[in-house]
Amino acid sequence: DLFTIFLTQAGGFLGPIASVLGWILNAIYEFLNLFSIHNVGIVIILFTFISRGIMIPLTIKQQKFTKLSAVMNPEIVKIQSKYKGKKDQVSMRNQQLETQAVYEKYGASPTAGCLPLLIQLPIMFALWKVVSNIPAYVNDIGVMYSNIADAIMGTNGYIDIISEFASAKKITIAITDGSIPINNIIDVLAKFSKSDWGDLISKFPDISQVITTNSDKIIHVNRFIGGLSVIDAPGIKFPGIIIPILAAGLQFLQTKQMSANTPAPDKDNPMASSMKSMNFIFPIMSGVFCITFQIGVGLYWIAGSLFAILQQTIINKYMDKVDVEVLIEKNVMKASKRKKRAGINPNATMEELAKKQTKSIENNIIENNEKGTSSYANTVKKNYEPSNYKKSDVSYKSGSISANANLLNNRNNDKGDK
Repeated sequence: DLFTIFLTQAGGFLGPIASVLGWILNAIYEFLNLFSIHNVGIVIILFTFISRGIMIPLTIKQQKFTKLSAVMNPEIVKIQSKYKGKKDQVSMRNQQLETQAVYEKYGASPTAGCLPLLIQLPIMFALWKVVSNIPAYVNDIGVMYSNIADAIMGTNGYIDIISEFASAKKITIAITDGSIPINNIIDVLAKFSKSDWGDLISKFPDISQVITTNSDKIIHVNRFIGGLSVIDAPGIKFPGIIIPILAAGLQFLQTKQMSANTPAPDKDNPMASSMKSMNFIFPIMSGVFCITFQIGVGLYWIAGSLFAILQQTIINKYMDKVDVEVLIEKNVMKASKRKKRAGINPNATMEELAKKQTKSIENNIIENNEKGTSSYANTVKKNYEPSNYKKSDVSYKSGSISANANLLNNRNNDKGDK
């Protein structure tokens, strides 16, 4: 069920990440407690800013790749256009080699732009898990719910009553050995609104004092602006409707800002129009989902988008000062060091690929000539030995990555002239 929340802390591969983030959330709550501030809304906002701040290095790395892509992509697009519609083995191999040569020249990797995002995704999912299940990670709040759950478990007939509440809140419960685990009971209580506590007291009059004392504390820590509660859904009435509007509006601004820093996609690419549409659809979806989710989740989205906008503004100013040539030089040096650690000669790799490509093409021509199917019967083999290659006004050192990349380009240009 989409709305099922388990008090038991997130398990699986998200478990360790959620545990660390949960520790941070609890530390923030306890720090604010020193100043007599007991407000989950403020905790969520600070928690979002701090957790997003931890991911700044990954964001900067991704932005550097984006800036590099603005220089690199035109060359890649040119290669793709050159081999457009060619499905033969030689052409596909040549395209792969030339594309790899471009990445080698800039010291980049085809996965460099995706890797930071792949690392961030599990962190983002873990963040959502923690924010959606605060009693499982904040000790003081967990105790408030535990006090009520313990008292409920000591009464007769509580299983049927809790099962009824669970069904109404769309919470899955597990009855084991004639009892409901305390964490499952807290799952149900964590979804209670102000009015639900009155209903619970009417169902368990014998423990009304325990419920009243702890529920008052829960209502107090979850209070928010305009009489709202972070554990309630905002709905479509004022002032709750402000939450989904802010969530959608800020995400739209964030998406717009990111699009402005991303190289313009190829107009011939059918995915370009789809991505443009998604930039409008996703913010709208966020606003719609936010209407039914807890206000706490909406605050998390709002704080996340606000932080991303501020962060992007600062990073943009930083990236404007970054020299692309220096960035390329550093990338090439890092790539070279990685190859050396792997026992690969960084200067020989692309040269070997170039020679392999040349040999493959020449063998293909000879084979076709023997079969009489080629018009290149009088083809004169050219000797492409490494030297100080020069193209336009750019000179390349013999054996360097740029020289080998240029070697591939010259080979294919000569082939095209024929």
